[in-house]
Amino acid sequence: MEIKSYIAFGFQWVAVMALLSLVLVVHPELPADETIGQWVWFDKAAIIASVCILLSILLGKRTLKLTTTVTWALIVLGGIEAIWGLRQLYGFTASGHSRYALTGSFFNPGPYSGYLAMILSLCFYQYLSLHNSRLLKTWVWWMKNIVAGSVMLLILCVLPAGMSRSAWLAAGISCLWVYACHVGWGVWLREVWIHHRKRLFTAIAVGVGIMVLAGYLLFSLKPDSARGRLFMWKITYRAIMEKPLAGHGTDNFAVAYGKAQEDYFATGNYEPWEERVAGSPEYAFNEYLQAAVEWGVPLTLCGLAAIVICLYIGIKKSRYGICGAILSLLIFSFSSYPLQLPVFIITFIALLLACVCGNSRWEWIGLAILTVAVGGFRLKNDLRIEQACREWMNVRVLYNAGAYESGEREYVSLYPLLKERAAFLFEYGHGLHKLRRAEASNRIMREALKRSCDPMILNIMGKNYQQKGDYLAAEECFIRSTRRLPGRIYPYYLLAKLYAEPAFRQPDKFEKMKRIVLTKEPKVQSTAIKEMREELNKILIY
Repeated sequence: MEIKSYIAFGFQWVAVMALLSLVLVVHPELPADETIGQWVWFDKAAIIASVCILLSILLGKRTLKLTTTVTWALIVLGGIEAIWGLRQLYGFTASGHSRYALTGSFFNPGPYSGYLAMILSLCFYQYLSLHNSRLLKTWVWWMKNIVAGSVMLLILCVLPAGMSRSAWLAAGISCLWVYACHVGWGVWLREVWIHHRKRLFTAIAVGVGIMVLAGYLLFSLKPDSARGRLFMWKITYRAIMEKPLAGHGTDNFAVAYGKAQEDYFATGNYEPWEERVAGSPEYAFNEYLQAAVEWGVPLTLCGLAAIVICLYIGIKKSRYGICGAILSLLIFSFSSYPLQLPVFIITFIALLLACVCGNSRWEWIGLAILTVAVGGFRLKNDLRIEQACREWMNVRVLYNAGAYESGEREYVSLYPLLKERAAFLFEYGHGLHKLRRAEASNRIMREALKRSCDPMILNIMGKNYQQKGDYLAAEECFIRSTRRLPGRIYPYYLLAKLYAEPAFRQPDKFEKMKRIVLTKEPKVQSTAIKEMREELNKILIY
């Protein structure tokens, strides 16, 4: 093979690695859960990748298979992530979250575990394929075998420590499916069905029993977490039913969920455990339900149909490793939020393309055009938002220090670029509340309420109305807060204080709220709850 062909292959490898390497991008100077830094990296990588692909087309007549390139790029990245996690476990590298020892390059161990589970099936398939290969065992064969086997072992060492049941399930099912496809279980099952049907039914019954037992054990591992997911899906389903066809709109999950949960608790017909596990989530922890909330059921089904078609093509072409990785991600998506993160979005698109594409020069050219169009279109705006987020982190120092007057001017200047971020809007509105600018604060808080289901937004709005003397509007906000998360004590305390106001004195309602504050069992005992109870005990209304 000519040297130009090797150089062309190198450019193609660099192009794919550049696009997928945003998983390694960490920006500690940005807000912890902010993803704009990774999007900026992707925008730049897309331009670099496009140039590399076009150079490879000019240099060589042959091209690599996209399937092979994507597979080995992900295996290498999975190995880096697994080593990153091991270093965190042994204390050599800091975790991405103060509450967890293991996060890899992610903010949370859940997505990190899901990423490793997805790559595990790729490693497993490559290891099986290499061992059964009839090709001459050259040094290339040995290198591939060692890399695939080593990364697989590294992932198996780290994955249990992530404590993600969703990732364990995704890894187990996808690897089992890859093994079944590799050894041809389809043919074997047809033979068993014809000649040993009774034994097959017995085996199925035993398998179902084992799955039920495993499900019970996984549920028992973190029961409140499991109940929380079930309750979240129940409320999400109610949000879907409000607009099943058109959906609530992209990025409108939080507002739709908050309204649905508020309406549900307002009925009073709920179980005590539901009050205990309820929260104010940003995501549905189920990508299918979240898509149905935002896009509507018909469009969601169309998207699923497209994915199934890609999987069908991949299976027909015997690309079982790629299909196994997609299957792992689809299973993980049932109880997590991977497609809300740029890492998984880009990786998922790459896997789907690897399912259907081959090594045609025109396919590589199409990929180059697509990536440069997306990256080039987004880059300028993303750079501006990234810079605004960096400035926001500096302004947070003023906010946390209570220098609201100085910080307010900075929030005004950053507002046009960061007005889509609920956390920014909350800080801005809360700062205005502290400055006793009630009307301006409520204007910002109403925007925050469209992007978040956090009841603290309603609490601040209620306090603003109370400052203005609009006690009925304040009461409505506090009551809505108690309905949104009835397990929280703070809004009942605010209601009690409101009913104790001389201009809005209501002794019966005050006593009712006071009793709730004094008797309601909080999730976690804290000094703040103790202080609220002591303060209400000192207030007497006749």
